Amino acid sequence: MTTDGADLPRTMAAVIKHGPGVEGIEIGRAAMPTATPGHAVVDVLATGLCGTDVHIAHDEYGYAAPVIMGHEVLGVVCEVGSDDDAAWLGVRVAVETYFSACEVCDMCRSGRRNLCTDRRSIGSFRNGGFAEKLLVPVINLHRMPDTPGDLDGVLSEPLACVAQCLLDPPVVQPGDQVLVTGPGAMGQLAAQVAKASGGVVTLAGLPADAERLAVAAAHGIGTTTATPQQDAFDVVIECSGSAPGAAGALRAARRGARYVQVGIFGRDVSLPLDLVLYKELTVTSGFASTPISWRAAMRLIEAGDVVLTPLITNRVPLHAFFDALDAAARGEGLKTVIVPGGTRAR
Repeated sequence: MTTDGADLPRTMAAVIKHGPGVEGIEIGRAAMPTATPGHAVVDVLATGLCGTDVHIAHDEYGYAAPVIMGHEVLGVVCEVGSDDDAAWLGVRVAVETYFSACEVCDMCRSGRRNLCTDRRSIGSFRNGGFAEKLLVPVINLHRMPDTPGDLDGVLSEPLACVAQCLLDPPVVQPGDQVLVTGPGAMGQLAAQVAKASGGVVTLAGLPADAERLAVAAAHGIGTTTATPQQDAFDVVIECSGSAPGAAGALRAARRGARYVQVGIFGRDVSLPLDLVLYKELTVTSGFASTPISWRAAMRLIEAGDVVLTPLITNRVPLHAFFDALDAAARGEGLKTVIVPGGTRAR
C-alpha cells in the first residue's frame, strides 16, 4: 500500500453528459486517457461548441451516456502508444470525429465510414474534447497548416462537413447563383466554399442576424435579410436547420436547380416538398465528414480560400460551458470555443 498518491488515477475537468436533458450534463472529473498502440493522446487547446452539441444536450441527437461532449477539436499530440507514431509528438493537429467504425460493411468498404451503422464518434459515443485531454486513433490526426489565427483549426471539422456536402461531388459551378440560408458558422463556411468554387453567393438571414451577416459581407459575400427571390438561384444551400429557412430555400430554387441540406433540424418538420417534383430539383446532402472531405478542408485552409478567424466570436473556459450552451441555443455569435486551460490558447 502506498501513501503518496502515486497509484491513484489522475483525473481532469470535463463536460460529461450523464443522462437526459441539459440537467443530465455536469462539469465534473474524468480519468485522464492513456495512449495505447495505434492511438494518441492530445492536449486540447480548444474545442468548438457546435449546433450538434446543442442537439445532444437536448436529446435531439444520439449519444451513449456517460460521455464527454465536444468534437471540434484542436490540440497538440502529447503521447502516442507506439514508437512508430513518435513523429506526431508535439504536432498541432485537428481531429477527425470517428473513433471507430466496423470497417467491413458496404459503407466502410466504399470509403463512407460516416454512414456505418456501427460508427462511434467522439463527443457522442466516445469521450470528446470538452476536457483537458482526448484519446483518438492516430489515423484521425491532421497536421494543421500555418494559419493567421491561433484557433483556426477548431473550424476544421465543420469545414470538412461542408466540404462533404459541397465538394464530393462538386455542387457549385463557376457563375452559379447560390443562396445560402442561415448565417451561423456552417452557413458562413458554406458561403465561403461556394464562393471559392466560383459561385455568386448570397447569404440570407433574419434582421436579428445583422452582426453575423456583416462578417460575411466583410469578406465579399453578398447578404440579405429580405425574403429571397423565388425561382432565382441555381443552387440553394440550407444551413439554418429551420423549417422556414428550408421552405424559403426550396421556393428560391430555379427549375432544375440543386438543393443541399446542411443544417440539422433535430425534429420532424413540414416542408413544401411538392416543389422538388414541380421544379425537378436535385436534392443532396452529406452526413458529417469523410477522409476525402478532410483532405479538401485542409487544402482550403492551406490555400487561404477560407477565412476562419473572424468566425470565432467567443472563447470561454470550461467552467463557463453552460452559459456558452445557452448562448448557442439562442443563436448568439458565430463560433464559441471552449478553452480547457482558460487562457492557454489566447
